[in-house]
Amino acid sequence: MIKRQNLAFSRYLTSVTPLTVLSTLVFLGACGQQPQQQGSQQPRQQGLEVKFLVGSDLAQFCQQAATKLNQSQPKLANGEAFYLSCEAKGSGDVVQTILSLAQQYQNGTLKADAPEFPTLLSVDGEIYQSQLIYQMNKLFPGQNYIPEITDSPLIAYSPMVFMTTADLAKGLEKVEDPFVALAKLDNYRQLDPKAPPLPITYVHTAPTRSNSGLQTLVAQFAAVAGKRPEDLTVADVEKYQGQIQQIQSKITRYGTSTASLAQSMVANGPFWASVASVYESLVIAANSQAGSNQTRYQAVYPKATFSSNMRAILANAPWISDREKEAAEKVIEFILLPETQQIATDLGLRPGVPGVALGSKFSAEFGVNPQPTYDSYRSPQPEVVEAMLKSWQNYAKKPSQVAVVIDTSGSMEGQKLTSVKNTLLNYVQNLGPKERIALISFNSVINEPVIIEGTPQGRDRGIEFIGQLRSSGGTRLYDSALYARNWLSQNLRTDTINAVLILTDGEDSGSQINLDQLEQELQKSGFSSDQRIAFFTIGYGKEGEFNPQALQKIAEVNGGYYRQGDPATISTVMGDLQVEF
Repeated sequence: MIKRQNLAFSRYLTSVTPLTVLSTLVFLGACGQQPQQQGSQQPRQQGLEVKFLVGSDLAQFCQQAATKLNQSQPKLANGEAFYLSCEAKGSGDVVQTILSLAQQYQNGTLKADAPEFPTLLSVDGEIYQSQLIYQMNKLFPGQNYIPEITDSPLIAYSPMVFMTTADLAKGLEKVEDPFVALAKLDNYRQLDPKAPPLPITYVHTAPTRSNSGLQTLVAQFAAVAGKRPEDLTVADVEKYQGQIQQIQSKITRYGTSTASLAQSMVANGPFWASVASVYESLVIAANSQAGSNQTRYQAVYPKATFSSNMRAILANAPWISDREKEAAEKVIEFILLPETQQIATDLGLRPGVPGVALGSKFSAEFGVNPQPTYDSYRSPQPEVVEAMLKSWQNYAKKPSQVAVVIDTSGSMEGQKLTSVKNTLLNYVQNLGPKERIALISFNSVINEPVIIEGTPQGRDRGIEFIGQLRSSGGTRLYDSALYARNWLSQNLRTDTINAVLILTDGEDSGSQINLDQLEQELQKSGFSSDQRIAFFTIGYGKEGEFNPQALQKIAEVNGGYYRQGDPATISTVMGDLQVEF
């Protein structure tokens, strides 16, 4: 049986302001890949809206529960109709959103009855929930607008596990602590003589943005220090950060969406990443979608891990009216019904209500143990979490080198180029000390790269480069992509995430190679090679102005992905991508 422990009230990062802390926690250039927001897809409803802002792992549950509740046409005691709508974000974004709205309310720029305020909240783990409590109490001392964790009903939970293939899982299951093994070992044969001789490659989300990433970082420190998280000290962070750096050296890529990271692992295979720190539910999801000939994945449960408790948070705040509170309480009551909880188990989440049957997906067939035995971690002290995040950003995080390829063809003239400049400016200004980029502009001509380091002098140089960008000429997209790859190959940094990021608003014109030739070249530097150069592409502008199939092909052949952006979304898209590195 699982040894469950109540999570102690954790107040941390006390030396900084709420929004400064959350900027640190949820913005690393902003997603790796941010979980895409999912608004309610229900038919248009009538009555009082109960907005439920949830972490990404609860998104599908919320949508399905909302459909079921709304079909019953729920009403308040006075007969007024209400309905439930859902929006999903990364857990850090959920916290930042409510703190930002609360600060606007405090400043008088937003009224209590503003529709922007959600009625209910949930995050994918209790570290972020503790952060929300602490930061809201700093904004409104003594008001206790956010209830204690133990006063927030548990909706569902999903333990953090190591996701890997069945043949590699045997080695990880043999060791006392997989994180300690990740810090010391490089090949699966060192874990299990019968394992294939694959290098150990690893992924987890960025702790500055993602609940699973933050929990993973805390668990890494706990493992290498041989202590429980609540017993760790700031001195321990400095003492053991070298071992954390060894773990981070195995990283293939970061991100903010745990689900997207798991999906990429399945799509790209074990050379891309052979093991990932994810929620148990994502192992079930991977095996639920696998065909008969596809790789099966298995969850390896550490002896101690985070349970990732997802709770319903109903604020006792001025922006929650009596009508909204009554409706929200009815929503929570509905969510905790056994038949609604069954939705969670069907999705691979463990129910928050005792006695609800797990169902067939919690079985070896889907790569999980229906009754795992593990010690459920509690949160560390606030100053320790702050020290961990600083250590990760400045010391342990794997360095990155990214060739940023910028289309400056004639079609970029006007608002497009202005928007791209602003986006690049934000990118450069937020470069971390372990990040290095090469800015390569192209049109009919491919210009020499301008190297930008994450230093004050480097950022100044990048800003000067951005200010000089002008639009003219054609679009040698394929030639530029190959040029960027060749530059990285010639300047490859070992123990570094090497990647190409392409931003274009048009189809190729004037290149000396075609798409098939480019694909053949890129395969030589993919994740089955020693170079391991990833590609990411952004199609900028309206559909029809570029070839999305070509951009997707360029990205996916080397373990990356394609996204579309426009003047309204480009900053978010680029920010999401920056967290990958």
